[in-house]
This record gives sequence, C-alpha cells and structure tokens, in this order.
Amino acid sequence: MSLRSKKVISAAPGSLAERAYLDIRGKILRGDLPVGAALSRRQLATELDVSVPPVTEALQRLEAEGLVESEPRAGTRVRVPTRLDVEERYLLREALEVQSARLFAERATGAEKKEILAMGRKVDRRYAQCETGDVDRETLFAVNTYHMELHLRIAECARCGLLRDAIEREQVLVFNWLFDTVVERRTLAADYHTSLTEALATGTPDGAASAMRRHIRRGLGQVLTKIDLLGELPGGWRRKKSAE
Repeated sequence: MSLRSKKVISAAPGSLAERAYLDIRGKILRGDLPVGAALSRRQLATELDVSVPPVTEALQRLEAEGLVESEPRAGTRVRVPTRLDVEERYLLREALEVQSARLFAERATGAEKKEILAMGRKVDRRYAQCETGDVDRETLFAVNTYHMELHLRIAECARCGLLRDAIEREQVLVFNWLFDTVVERRTLAADYHTSLTEALATGTPDGAASAMRRHIRRGLGQVLTKIDLLGELPGGWRRKKSAE
C-alpha cells in the first residue's frame, strides 16, 4: 500500500477525536510510537484519558493519511515506510514547495523576507544545539515544529491559498518530519536553512526555485540511505495483537 492519502477523515476542531488524533500523531513524530509499533485502542484511550471511539476515529484518520496501517487478524501499527513511500512523498513535496519558493520570491514583502531570513537562521541554531549532545524528545519535537512552521510561512507569503492548503493537506512536511525521525537525521549543514532563505529573500524566482529543489533533494538522499538499512523490523506483523 502506498502512502498516498485515501479519502480524508477529519474531526470537528476541538473534539475528542481531534485531540486524540493530534496526541497520537505527536507520539509518532516524537518517536514514542516508533514505526512498526502495535497500536492498542484501549491502551491509547487509557493513556489519553478518553473513551475508545475517539481513538478509533483518530486511528482511521491516521490510516487515511498513511501514518498507520491495519491488517486483518494482525491489528494496527505505525506504518513502516518503504523506499517507494519516501520517493513519492519527496516528489510531491518538491512539486509543491518549489512553486511555493518561486512565488515567495515574486510576491513576499520586504518585511516578510526579513522574517523568513530570521526564521532560517533560528532553525539552523536550534538544529545545531540538537547535535551537541543528548536532546530529549520534547526539545526535538519543538525544533521540528518550528522547522515546519518555517516552510508553511514561506507558502503563506507566496500568497496562493490553494498551494499553501495543498502543502498542509497532503502532509508533505509531516512526512518529511516522520522520515527524519525514523532515520534519526539530526546532522545538517551549519547554514542549511540560512542559505535557503537567503536565496528566497534575495534571489530571482528561478534562483529561489532551484535553491528549494536542491534543499529537498539533499534531504532525500540522506533519508534514502538510512531507510534502506531499516530492513524488516523485529516481529513485524508477527507481533501478537494487543487485547482490544
């Protein structure tokens, strides 16, 4: 099964199902629920202090988005990404974000360009701090959240609402985060995002598009190298299904 999204299942903002969805997704992105981990609805409901139905709805939504998967008589687990999954998600991300970069260079105001430059430098500083020693998952979660905010802000300043919505709806930044978490990718060039945002803020639309394409493809190469080393996770679908 590809990681292409199925029909999107969404919950009302502020509902128990929405909260369960965000909490479970957060656990996956933190690495608290690693790829291949079996998911028990009852256990999750207890941990999140909600009933089982909201958790069931949240897991259905996560499965529709490709973050979890289910098998008959085997249960539900966090999806194990394949090389094809990664390549397809990066192709989609490149298509959307390269256009976002081009439009940013054309349409962003001077103040917005200064803002993006500051955010790029801040992202690099935060990642550099993660490389210097042991970092807890909450700190890394905060860094990755800010990283995602940078890329969404670029799309917002491109002034194409449909494009920005597509980047969020297709979860391209969430999956980039997931893949980085899976392969524990923390080492980046010192100016990885600084150089990108400088190209977007000071370059031509073509130059901005090229910079974003290089940025994305460099990350793809690093992730694919490590994804290939994952192999079959211990247990896999042979793991005993948790009591529901």
